[in-house]
Amino acid sequence: GGGCSGFQYDFEITTDRNEDDLLITNGGVTVLVDEISSQYMSNAVIDYADELIGASFKIQNPNATASCGCGTSFSV
Repeated sequence: GGGCSGFQYDFEITTDRNEDDLLITNGGVTVLVDEISSQYMSNAVIDYADELIGASFKIQNPNATASCGCGTSFSV
């Protein structure tokens, strides 16, 4: 999907895995990245922050050349 700056991150809880999904496990947490998205997520860091204003995923993506002000979408 797209956002105001191009691509948009989409998180969902699932038990379904396609055989071509990239499987990443760290600290007891498993993340699936679909084959098409993996090329845009190469070397990205996904962090989970639980702060006073709320909890959210934070993504540091070295492939992003621009992002929107709210940080939910990016371009490459």
